[in-house]
Amino acid sequence: MNRTGLTAMQLALALLAGGAALLGLGFGLSSFGTAPLLTLYFALGAASLVRLALPFSLWFDGALMLFGAVALILALPAEGAVPAHFWWALVASWAFAWLFVERLSAAIRQGQLPETGTGLVIPIIFGLALLVAWEAITRGANVPPVLLPPPSAIWARMTAEVPTLWADFVQTFIKSVLPGYAMGCLAGLIVAIAVDRSPFLKAGVMPIGNFMSALPIIGIAPIMVMWFGFDWQSKAAVVVAMTFFPMLVNTVAGLNAASAIERDLMHTYAANYWQTLMKLRLPAAGPFIFNALKINSTLALIGAIVAEFFGTPIVGMGFRISTGVGRLAIDLVWAEIAVAAVAGSAFYGVIALIERGVTFWHPSVRGGRT
Repeated sequence: MNRTGLTAMQLALALLAGGAALLGLGFGLSSFGTAPLLTLYFALGAASLVRLALPFSLWFDGALMLFGAVALILALPAEGAVPAHFWWALVASWAFAWLFVERLSAAIRQGQLPETGTGLVIPIIFGLALLVAWEAITRGANVPPVLLPPPSAIWARMTAEVPTLWADFVQTFIKSVLPGYAMGCLAGLIVAIAVDRSPFLKAGVMPIGNFMSALPIIGIAPIMVMWFGFDWQSKAAVVVAMTFFPMLVNTVAGLNAASAIERDLMHTYAANYWQTLMKLRLPAAGPFIFNALKINSTLALIGAIVAEFFGTPIVGMGFRISTGVGRLAIDLVWAEIAVAAVAGSAFYGVIALIERGVTFWHPSVRGGRT
């Protein structure tokens, strides 16, 4: 965002916080309960009118954002309705988090702060802001836990069900996702090389691959359960079916990424097919292959969880989600979703880190710099 946009945002937030300070002060005088912390928060927000040009304004925004989040959580009553100015504070805290992220991004772009490490702060703040808003809305509006439990209830259930969540993670991720992912991606890579070698296979297999990749998992999973049984083997088979064709299609496209001039240069060096493949075409296909690996990292987990809906031993993320919904244990369902999200994000992140080390030469990894 440009400098003018930041100043306009700061002025808008200052007016919001200043007006809220007066409203919160009125509530504070009438009901000395949840209002004092929020009133102090509003007053600090109004101070943004006088610190627009100060060098520490970025860190003032960060401290104000953290204070607002803590004040909101502490102001939540154990039961009953929240005061009206609580919702104004929620909007203001979200806006100040937005302002802090904008100013932090501008400082990184201008070279005032290092990008490595500091850039991770932005998604962390965004995620924490979502959690604070989720907690404030669900508890402040008295949303029934059956519809949407607050993050605090989900965390309490996670800490209480650690053995169960770990057993489900091992059954779904370790036993089903990882073997199926490895077999599906490796098979797709090998078949792609064979398809690239044979024009006949390319003409025959690629249309079938595009067709099979569009098949719904709801139709594949019951068949795999009937073929391979109720244990992890059927879930791994579903993962193989889901990861094979994205790898096949991306690898075939990547093998054709090397230009004709580069292939002609290898030919002038008397390189045979396999030497050209290993030294030119596979490295050129690296970004395409890693793109398929990253796509498959999420598809594999989704496929394994959905496959467990159609038959599994009494363990697994999909089994726990389906039975939890039936028993209205929605906090346990969200706990399983949180574990799956963390596992999938970590899996994706590991592949992305490997990609940066292997394809360091590619413009997408170097940030487009030449």
